[in-house]
Amino acid sequence: MAQPNIVAVTSILGTSVVTVLTTTLTTTIVTAASNKVNKMNLIRCTNITDTDRTVDFDVEVAGTHKKIANEVTIPANSVVDIVDKNSSFYLMESDLLRGGASAGSAIDVLVSFEILDDA
Repeated sequence: MAQPNIVAVTSILGTSVVTVLTTTLTTTIVTAASNKVNKMNLIRCTNITDTDRTVDFDVEVAGTHKKIANEVTIPANSVVDIVDKNSSFYLMESDLLRGGASAGSAIDVLVSFEILDDA
């Protein structure tokens, strides 16, 4: 995909995804669709247990994985924002956002993003 002109987008669709992290970093949370760009605005982790847990997130670009958060502690029964509007980033066509936690079914995740289309 060519670099999209995000100044001349034809649509901006607000989207949210909720999921539960597993104990591996292979849980795909968001995949950018063909000919679209996703502006990632929020990754919010909620620890629903009485024990501190850690989370990891990475982005896959053309098969290469790079961490955007590594072993971030989410205190027991607390919420931590990994990404917010002040640290937003873009996922290009076919890029992936993945996440994992130190314990399965302990961390609920909310990801809020905008799908930009320049078609």
